[in-house]
Amino acid sequence: MMKIGVIPNSFELPFKEAALLARDMGVEGLQPYVTRGELAPENLSAQDREDLVKFVQSNDLVFSALCADFGLNFKTKGDNEEGILRTMRMMDLAKDLGTNVITTHIGKVPEDENCEEYANMVATIERLGKYGDAIGVVFATETGPEPAVSLKGVLDKADTKSAKVNLDPANLFMCAGENPVHSVRVLGDYIAHTHAKDGQMNADGSYTEYPLGKGGVPFKEYIGALKLIGYDGFLTIEREGGASRMDDIRNGVQLLRSILNELY
Repeated sequence: MMKIGVIPNSFELPFKEAALLARDMGVEGLQPYVTRGELAPENLSAQDREDLVKFVQSNDLVFSALCADFGLNFKTKGDNEEGILRTMRMMDLAKDLGTNVITTHIGKVPEDENCEEYANMVATIERLGKYGDAIGVVFATETGPEPAVSLKGVLDKADTKSAKVNLDPANLFMCAGENPVHSVRVLGDYIAHTHAKDGQMNADGSYTEYPLGKGGVPFKEYIGALKLIGYDGFLTIEREGGASRMDDIRNGVQLLRSILNELY
């Protein structure tokens, strides 16, 4: 059965406080940002990492993935070396914390598959993926502004087994106007982790995030599609805005639990 996670940064609290709050809401996994602050690789010694794993496990939690999104430029070759190496350090951290997934955005996939930016994007994904192949950590690209078929196309061209997908249904629905049920069918085995987020595209082309169940994502059908392809990983709640985030997340956990109980 799929498990429920949360991005603890959504609580806007120190990590341990957020983790305990998530535990009390019935959450099973945590996907923290590790790009800055207390959980950045440069701020965690080997002992710190061991202690962090013990704390999480002692509260019946695990790390579902790490969020490693800091705006790495995937399209320009030569000036992103520092960012690539930084991402690799986050992949090392994932392994130390007992998860095998990091997630990030790669930017919009170019429409022209023959352009230099497209080739550079494939090369960067492939390089990080090959590092993941070597250490056993998946590099999962978050769905975003392009349709699922475009993302699959660029991943198909990368010569690595560790280039995967973090499927965010709201991003697809809000930004690409795509039904996430269709996206699940397109991306299939590439899906290594998912977000549970909701939203709506506005009439003027902008978009608005909503609490789970209040936007346009058909969660029962979406989760049913994930079940159909054999996905049994995390549905990790992300709440990026709103004045009542804690209540929104708590209600989101209840919604997801209700759907999972019905489907299983």
